Amino acid sequence: MDYAFNSTIVVRTKSGNLSAQATCPDITVTQQLLKEGFHRDLLTKVELGAGDEAIGSCTVAIKEHLPAGLYVDPYELASLQQHNLTEALMIPDTVDVESPEYLATDLAIVVYMKPDPQCACCFKAMLPVHCRYHRPTEDDGEALALLKSPEILIHCHKKQKEEGECSWVYTFCVG
Repeated sequence: MDYAFNSTIVVRTKSGNLSAQATCPDITVTQQLLKEGFHRDLLTKVELGAGDEAIGSCTVAIKEHLPAGLYVDPYELASLQQHNLTEALMIPDTVDVESPEYLATDLAIVVYMKPDPQCACCFKAMLPVHCRYHRPTEDDGEALALLKSPEILIHCHKKQKEEGECSWVYTFCVG
């Protein structure tokens, strides 16, 4: 029996497309996979619908849930953080980058988003993701890694004229 060793990793969001839309009103979430092959960049954009001036005081983060077939290299992430290109926290904080998909576990990563200079109500984050090797197959050599929609975490401070400063937090689970 011969096995195919050339493989194509197909990464899809839960909805089956390479972009996901938020189900929450006034918030739009889009995701795009950039580059080809085993080393990709996951670009996530969040647009807060209301054109409120308080949006400038918001901190937006995403919690990505990566399946066992994908991982983030902790050394690459540390380098990006050292150069102030991203701020993120991996759960668990140790990742075996050599482990194949069938021996790996799912990974969660919280990424703080940066304001998008091209859009007053938008935030974006780029996360380098890598595909793991899968078991050889007899068919076309494709393996599916299902990327779930991220959780959106928003924290905003809003000043009110008579009551001083108040803080409000929204947490949206996009699904």
